[in-house]
Amino acid sequence: MSSSLATALRSSALRLAIASVKRVPASIRFPLQRDGVQPVPRLEASRARGDVVQLGRLFGTRLWLVTGYDVSRSVLADSGAFANDVRGLIGRQDRAPAERIGGLGMTDQPDHGRLRGVLTPYFTRRRLAELQDDIDRVVEAALDDMEAHGPEVDLVEHFGFAVPFGVICDLLGMPDVDRAEFRQHGAARFDLRDAGAGIFDTATGTREFLIDLVESERRDPHLPDGLVSRMVADHGADFDDVELGGLADGIFLGGYETSASMLSLGTYVLLQDSQSWKTLQHGDAEEVDRVVEELLRFVCPVQVAFPRIARHEVEIGGARVRKGDIVVVSLTGAGRDPARHVDPQSFDPTTDAAGTLAFGHGLHRCVGAELARMELRTALVALARRFPDLSLACDPSELTFSELAIVHAVDRLPVRLG
Repeated sequence: MSSSLATALRSSALRLAIASVKRVPASIRFPLQRDGVQPVPRLEASRARGDVVQLGRLFGTRLWLVTGYDVSRSVLADSGAFANDVRGLIGRQDRAPAERIGGLGMTDQPDHGRLRGVLTPYFTRRRLAELQDDIDRVVEAALDDMEAHGPEVDLVEHFGFAVPFGVICDLLGMPDVDRAEFRQHGAARFDLRDAGAGIFDTATGTREFLIDLVESERRDPHLPDGLVSRMVADHGADFDDVELGGLADGIFLGGYETSASMLSLGTYVLLQDSQSWKTLQHGDAEEVDRVVEELLRFVCPVQVAFPRIARHEVEIGGARVRKGDIVVVSLTGAGRDPARHVDPQSFDPTTDAAGTLAFGHGLHRCVGAELARMELRTALVALARRFPDLSLACDPSELTFSELAIVHAVDRLPVRLG
């Protein structure tokens, strides 16, 4: 058998095997787990073996885990040595368009640049400044809702999810009449307890909804001014409904559950740090920014970056990675690297958290990173000022967190408004 034929058969077998995964193998689960907001001991044990370690083999393919900050940054930035397009290994491309996985995170050049170029103009500093009033309005509405449901309320439901959902709907230009249905489709898309590759199937609802919205806007322009209507008007001639709907879904994917988790977990951390809570109430912009940056490092809800596939043999962190190997960067591990932080397991806004990898790095850095920062600053400051005596309404030991998830979260966060 020729080597090229053997490679092709092996690749086909690997695609079939990964596509049929029903559970994440036990040996590779720990990068997707946390102990509250802290890394699980096994992640730190992995780091003790080196910044880059081989987790094992997944259907014959070597799987590597990166935990060191510098190596993580290097891998994320190196699109020459590593490919992001793992769709052939994870998803079946014979499915209906809305059922296929994809988006910027799983697209390589030149397609990545072509698609990202559509979104970039909508996330300039000037465009984002135009959203500040909308963010303020959404945050105030969520705070009013909390007060109406007080004196004890679940912050996850009434604030954590309410704020980013309202912001993302305003950004997309989602009509009010469609938001209730859209929210039903937006249930957690990152829970891996009962599925491996099958997690991507759960995204079908939101993607199909947004593809239909693009198609409707193209046929009969009627949406409020927002990302969807602008994309159709500016790029409708060059991109089809699936591509534009997929880009809109990527914005929803990156800005909804991740921001919801960040707000809820961030509040949980802040309620245990009275000085930082007071900083949000009385601090200047620079002091508030330091709190937000340290929260991004310490909480970092996205636990792993999109997997990379080595295009050729390459050495990273002293490890020899072969062509075709899968490399997974632990964003949790990178943010807790003791080589970069004196006390990485402690929350301390007085330290320098600049350069966080919470939004990724390089070509695939989150296009909405600055919008997420705006949202965090606005929401957390407003929360601390409206409810300065906010406190947990339960013992921390009673809280439950994600068991196995790409985006880590707390299930409920009962708080007392004070």
